Amino acid sequence: MSGHPLNTGPKARIADCPLARTVTAIGPWWTLEILHEVFDGHTTFEAIRRNLETPADVLADRLADLTARDLLEAGDRGDAAGTEDAGDAGGPGYRLTERGRALRPLILVMAAWGNHRLAPEERSLVLVNAETGVAVDPVVVDRLTGRRIDTPEYVFAQGPRASEKIAARYPKIPQGR
Repeated sequence: MSGHPLNTGPKARIADCPLARTVTAIGPWWTLEILHEVFDGHTTFEAIRRNLETPADVLADRLADLTARDLLEAGDRGDAAGTEDAGDAGGPGYRLTERGRALRPLILVMAAWGNHRLAPEERSLVLVNAETGVAVDPVVVDRLTGRRIDTPEYVFAQGPRASEKIAARYPKIPQGR
């Protein structure tokens, strides 16, 4: 939905680069801010507006943009049942689409990165296990092996449909080697 008027984020130099596709899909900084609110259970227009201190007309445009980009979908306020916003008389509720939910790991890792160089007592927001209250440190692992992939033994390589620009920059590594 790059033609949407609010999607003023960066434009990909290499169209088939997955990093560029991700940045293009996320778009402006406020995308993550709004998604973070919805992940935290603040699902009504009024709760999101209040928490982000955003003018109603600006938020309405931003929510329309996120809906057009298939990251959120509008629903009844009843969709927010079970969250702290369930009683808000603040307009429609919003819920994450599958595509929007898929951004949660990215948001968690970005928040951890933001805390990385801070001492524990300097952190204003931490990710914890809701049952135990113990702080957690998210890492990215391979789904098949469970091994961390933020080490030098994991590299980017050409995919089967790599463009000339990707092929010129990344090695071709046979699968299953």
